[in-house]
Amino acid sequence: MSDRKSLREGLARVGSRAWTRLASDAWPLLQATAAATIAWMIATHVLSHHQPFFAPIAAVVALNTSRGERGIQAVRLLQGVVVGIVVGESVLALVGPGYGSLALATFVAMAVARMLGGVRIVLAQAAIGAILVISSGDVDVGPQRLVDALIGAAVALVFTQILFTPEPVGLVRRAEVVALGDMATGLDQAAQALERGDDQASRRALSSLRDLRDRLGELARMRRASARVTRRSLAWRNRRSPVVRANENAGQLDLLGGSCLMLVRTASAVDSDDRGRIAPCVRELAGVLRDLSGDLGAQASRQKAADRALKVARDLSSDADRARPPLAAAVLAAQMVTTDIMVFAGVEARQVVDAVRAGTGQFQVPAPVQAARIPFAHEE
Repeated sequence: MSDRKSLREGLARVGSRAWTRLASDAWPLLQATAAATIAWMIATHVLSHHQPFFAPIAAVVALNTSRGERGIQAVRLLQGVVVGIVVGESVLALVGPGYGSLALATFVAMAVARMLGGVRIVLAQAAIGAILVISSGDVDVGPQRLVDALIGAAVALVFTQILFTPEPVGLVRRAEVVALGDMATGLDQAAQALERGDDQASRRALSSLRDLRDRLGELARMRRASARVTRRSLAWRNRRSPVVRANENAGQLDLLGGSCLMLVRTASAVDSDDRGRIAPCVRELAGVLRDLSGDLGAQASRQKAADRALKVARDLSSDADRARPPLAAAVLAAQMVTTDIMVFAGVEARQVVDAVRAGTGQFQVPAPVQAARIPFAHEE
């Protein structure tokens, strides 16, 4: 009976995760579906292509990437298709169809795409274009596929640059929230390990924070994407200054992530007698990060996070001189975390140092950059 219950609970969890993934990606999937349908209709009814399957394929492939990178994906797809078709048509005209021609055209197309600085999708589309031309054995196939690719890429660009262009600050903000949540989880695990004296749990917490580099890598990618959006999208060119500010602020999370990792490493080396002194600090910092990630765009939330971090920093300063070496290292790492939290919240580094040393007074956190409201709010 218990086995059946466990099975049902397991299936329920799997179903819940699957539904969550679908719900989070439903809007981009609907966009790709609409773009494919429109591309097919244009190729069929406007240009009278009898087999316009490549136009909807091109639209879907162009949109099948992260928000903020779909426009460049469309351009890359088109670049690969052009290279592949030109190489395929050339090989077909000079050598004719055959296995050797297919191998030659595929290799040359990918080599040319790579020499032009193409990324993986460019190489793949170049190979596909060459293969389609050689396998069909028809010199008229290449131009038709090129037109289809132009249709699909054009529809994708209309979707990404005009109809559903992502809000650049929102791109960065979402990645920040995920990274802060992962930091909070890692510190929570470390606090539990310290409270229980569980060395194995400490190693899991350390491993969790080591994996944070993937989240920070995603944040760096979104920072680059947001900058591209402001440069290339007509809708957001006037947002360049706020995006620069948001990206500079987001860069502080790299330092904060490193400080959290150092805190967990040093705290796990603290003697069992001193773990009870550092554990509440780690627990409080985890709560600060988690609460901050819940309302990152609000000035009040950032102010509260900075105030709580300042209190922790002052409490640590009062104990630092009396701490033994292993604990002193953990205290120093915790102070680094508090400093990075306050700077990320918007406080200048000099103000942070002065406030901690003075032991009194507060500071005012400036209003964060706000994501602009857009008609299709699902993109935020």
